[in-house]
Amino acid sequence: MRYVSQVKKASHREEQRMKRLLILAVLLAAVPVAAAPPGVDYHLARTFVLGGSGGWDYLTYDASSHRLFVSRATHVMVVDPRSGTIVGDIANTPGVHGIALAPELKKGFTSNGADGTLTVFNLSTLATIATIQTGAKNPDGIVYDPASARLFTFNGGSNDATVIDAHTNTVVATIPLGGRPEFPAVDGRGMVYDNVESTSEIVAIDARSAKIIARFPLGSCLHPSGLSIDEQNRRLFTACTGEMGVVDADSGKLVATIPTGAGTDATRYDPASRLAFASNGRDATLTVVQEYAPNQFTLVQNATTALGARTMALDPQTSDVYLVTAKLIVNPHPTSYRDRYTVVPGTFELLVMQQTRALEN
Repeated sequence: MRYVSQVKKASHREEQRMKRLLILAVLLAAVPVAAAPPGVDYHLARTFVLGGSGGWDYLTYDASSHRLFVSRATHVMVVDPRSGTIVGDIANTPGVHGIALAPELKKGFTSNGADGTLTVFNLSTLATIATIQTGAKNPDGIVYDPASARLFTFNGGSNDATVIDAHTNTVVATIPLGGRPEFPAVDGRGMVYDNVESTSEIVAIDARSAKIIARFPLGSCLHPSGLSIDEQNRRLFTACTGEMGVVDADSGKLVATIPTGAGTDATRYDPASRLAFASNGRDATLTVVQEYAPNQFTLVQNATTALGARTMALDPQTSDVYLVTAKLIVNPHPTSYRDRYTVVPGTFELLVMQQTRALEN
């Protein structure tokens, strides 16, 4: 009887387990599964050797003039990325990191980390208009907010942000950040966001009051660098260590994390295709993520780029992605972060990543 009882109990447990599996299968069948969208297949379409000496940092693309602004340590190289032609140069930008554009003011601005200045230039002629003394240490990330007509630089040496009236080229405020800042983004409505790498959070700044109104902890999304935004769905895309974090720009909630390649630095978002990108310099890949809904994201590709291609810009008209790097020799015994590679002179190059589109019948 004891044996029969145990058999009956085992049979009952198996019956209950099968019922639970059946219920689970029905529930899973009701959940839509996101398939990779047709035609999302980025590849390295063209490489243009630009040459020149010096390092490189941020890229900024001006869609109205089809010009790419490339920071080159002491100057800014201006390139037509469609032909790979160098069309201009902005000189005397010591330790330049980033470039911000204010098209309605016909101005551009560079953040010069070596001497704590900003260079103001004419967006049409590229001629220098003014030099702004910020009083900050190592201005790095830079962004223009059209809603307030203010410029923000995020200063890696003094752990603060400098606020500048873009009409008058004057400093109007300094905002302590409580940590080492990285790249910023704006929402077009008067909010400025910036990654604080050393504290693994995003600060939300009201541009008009020049005050931090919120801090968004990123949890496991550590050491954020690049930042971009989906303005319509209010989603921030932050480049963390080995992953892309997606953050609600209003609540600060981390709504998703997507794995990326190694050495992720920059992110970009394309509203036309609803694709988010992360450039990974260490393993030479471009991570491509599809946004299906405000909280639904899928990794669709890690496209091959080139070693060291860690910063990028996006052409919103064509969805092309631009990256820069040079031929690098890996140092097997580096003594510091900056000693990992040796740049082969004269090999600085522009990479153009494009989609391979399926042929229509």
